[in-house]
Amino acid sequence: MYGRTVEVSEGVYAYIQPDGSWFLNNTGFLASRSGVISVDATSTERRTRAYLDAIAAVTPQPVRTLVNTHHHGDHTFGNCLFSGATIVAHERCREEILAFGPPVNSGIWSEVEWGQLPVAPPFLTYRAGVTLWSGDLRCDVRYVGTPAHTTNDSVIHIPERSVLFAGDLLFNGGTPFLLLGSIAGAIEVLEQVIRPLGATTIVPGHGPVCGPEVIEDMLGYLRFVQDLARGARAGGLSALDAARQADLGGYAAWTDAERIVGNLHRAYLELDGGERGAPLDVAGALRDMVAYNGGRPLTCHA
Repeated sequence: MYGRTVEVSEGVYAYIQPDGSWFLNNTGFLASRSGVISVDATSTERRTRAYLDAIAAVTPQPVRTLVNTHHHGDHTFGNCLFSGATIVAHERCREEILAFGPPVNSGIWSEVEWGQLPVAPPFLTYRAGVTLWSGDLRCDVRYVGTPAHTTNDSVIHIPERSVLFAGDLLFNGGTPFLLLGSIAGAIEVLEQVIRPLGATTIVPGHGPVCGPEVIEDMLGYLRFVQDLARGARAGGLSALDAARQADLGGYAAWTDAERIVGNLHRAYLELDGGERGAPLDVAGALRDMVAYNGGRPLTCHA
């Protein structure tokens, strides 16, 4: 079994893939007599087919709409398997999916059997957001307004049920990853967009379903990264050396602790005046993460 289905409200389901580490994302779906709305795909062919089987175990209705919360491959590589569904996302999400292309084994992560996954970008895009309806249930799809986890993050809020699909703006028990987004932007989004929604049930991008307490956990980590970056930058340390010398404290127990290196690369750029989401040396940052991991590829169970 690749994942488990959790009904978080009537007709609203989270699909959780343990243990939420690299490329093991959460998805979710809303089922009604008019069809299914899916929030994200998964990373590999076999995992996405298992997710589609999980939907079919709940409802015979087809997936009519697929919403991508952002462009990262664990949430979008499986798009091509949603035959007949309208794929919806922020316009920048489409651009980034097309720029990245199909999945490949790069040597950064342990080898993954991706399957046959031709690129399938969103073909209905928005700038600010869009409203979807699962029967009579309103679903507000909203771009968060600034680079955060990536440059193109959206959330799906179901106000009547106080349910939020947060994408990778929130991790529960895992280290967030902001190399392609913004530390400052993520803090702003959590404080000014996510927290004010007041959702009591949150489906994070990775990790178990949770409540709003996860927002404070993420904010604590992001401020920790900023503080660490300021001190290390002033001391002339590289991002890799700063990460090696850092005491992660309680955050060391979170999955994928090596992401501290990538997060410091982003924090350094912001300290130097770089704009949120500005391009940086992604390949170099990933190599530094492998170096932090003792030169071994990062563990991926996808």
